[in-house]
Amino acid sequence: MQVTVRDNNVDQALRALKKKLQREGVFREMKLRQHYEKPSEKKARQRAEAIRRARKLARKKAQREGLM
Repeated sequence: MQVTVRDNNVDQALRALKKKLQREGVFREMKLRQHYEKPSEKKARQRAEAIRRARKLARKKAQREGLM
């Protein structure tokens, strides 16, 4: 990953880097890897995330169609 610093503006480059890292999911992965997660816990978490994503998608779809 690469971010260019323009006009010695390090703050702007740092913000751009953080945004790229956030988009890639690096911070989330670091947080998950801080502690060991049992395979059963991992499977339950992934299942819950999938349900959350599906509900969010259905909610957005209903909103677009004017049902909400």
